[in-house]
Amino acid sequence: MGAAGLRTLLDNVRYEVLPAKATEDKVLAHVPRDVVVTVTASPVKGLEPTLALTGRLAAHGYRVVPHVPARLLRDDAHLKEVVDRLRAAGVDDVFVPAGDADPPAGAYDGALPVLRRLSELGRPFAHIGVTGYPESHPLIHDDVTIQSMWDKREHATYIVSNLCFDPRVLGEWIARIRRRDVTLPVQLGVAGPVQRAKLLAMATRIGVGESTRFLTKHASWFVRFAAPGGYSPERLLTRSIEALTAPSAGVAGLHLFTFNQIAETERWRRAVLDRLEG
Repeated sequence: MGAAGLRTLLDNVRYEVLPAKATEDKVLAHVPRDVVVTVTASPVKGLEPTLALTGRLAAHGYRVVPHVPARLLRDDAHLKEVVDRLRAAGVDDVFVPAGDADPPAGAYDGALPVLRRLSELGRPFAHIGVTGYPESHPLIHDDVTIQSMWDKREHATYIVSNLCFDPRVLGEWIARIRRRDVTLPVQLGVAGPVQRAKLLAMATRIGVGESTRFLTKHASWFVRFAAPGGYSPERLLTRSIEALTAPSAGVAGLHLFTFNQIAETERWRRAVLDRLEG
């Protein structure tokens, strides 16, 4: 099952990108149209860059999933405006995290009220993703994060797991949420083949306040990337493949964090697929 399972995961990928100046050109140059592209949102720059890039990529024929963090929405009118704009662009899938904006831009301080409001608005999107935390959230107890997924299950259609570098933790988390009867399919969040130097460069480019938060929240990432032999997404997936591909796991595919190393991520995916098929 190992090679076949890995092939299935790599055939069902989403690439998470940041809405920077060069992102559109990178996606057009390197990402096949059958790969879903998800676009992050910045607490510093707000939703506009995300919505603009989403519209442009959708017009190029990509299936695009914008991040709509609750804490970036000013009010109900703003939410409706965002919904209308995304629907006009042909978007049928959104990812709704709480977001990192502190303080929030308006009344929404978490994802659940936004999800409830979307349901009240007639469920304008066929697909809605919410966050899962395989590794402990720095501010929220593990049981609370799993309870949160349970609370969101009637409004959401899938879970995107946050980054995890430990194959054992990944397998245990999936088993645990299934024991708690959280049955939503999981898009497994995995870092692409990112280089530590490039990750640091990207972190310093995304704005002083934001990069400070980024580095503070994710200090452990840099330790992992700097470890002997570096980080290998293939090694992580191979070590946990049995747990990830068991029918009970409900893993629908991979959510690859590219950190805008888009060409490198697609090159890595193609090379692994070619090797598996060879």
